[in-house]
Amino acid sequence: MSPVAAAPPSVVVFDLGGVIADWNPRYLFSSIIAETAELDWFLDNVCNQKFFLTLDLAKDSHVAARAHGALFPEHAHHLATYIERFDETVRGEIAPMGDLMRRLHQAGVPMHGLTNWAADTFAATRPRLPVLDLMGHITVSGEEGIIKPDPRIFALVCKRGGFTPDQGVFVDDSLKNVEGARSFGLRAIHHRSPDETIAALREMGLPA
Repeated sequence: MSPVAAAPPSVVVFDLGGVIADWNPRYLFSSIIAETAELDWFLDNVCNQKFFLTLDLAKDSHVAARAHGALFPEHAHHLATYIERFDETVRGEIAPMGDLMRRLHQAGVPMHGLTNWAADTFAATRPRLPVLDLMGHITVSGEEGIIKPDPRIFALVCKRGGFTPDQGVFVDDSLKNVEGARSFGLRAIHHRSPDETIAALREMGLPA
């Protein structure tokens, strides 16, 4: 007897930054730090994943930036600038992913968002991303005080969206978050490019 194929997921959950939103701190700091080597060092060592982790848990990103800036006093002004000019780090939606969302919406596929993002900078940025209005719920780490890949935040998304883990597929550009979603029971796609993600969703049976 041949194995029974898994039913297609009925709900898609998207990460936002780097998946739907074209976010990159380099967009801002390349206009501030002229030397490439200095810019690379700054992004690797100061405005880095540790800093973003601090922000992602924050309701007030200014407070979080000051706390991280205390570790790097000579660069604290740049971290403050990151918050003050955060809009320059986001260039709108990633067009092929926005088009994907519109196709899924047209086909009646429910979508939700799950993002590691500071509460205040997300609230300020959301109006520039009208495609997010196609999502039913958006769970923001800074509003919850929980970040991916904590299983509690995946549970929260499922509860808010009214679906069980086996009914959903999660798309994220962080392998760590993808593995966390899979451990929780969600199907998950490691987003590397729009074409690969679209192909993976189609392979699962979704009208991507």
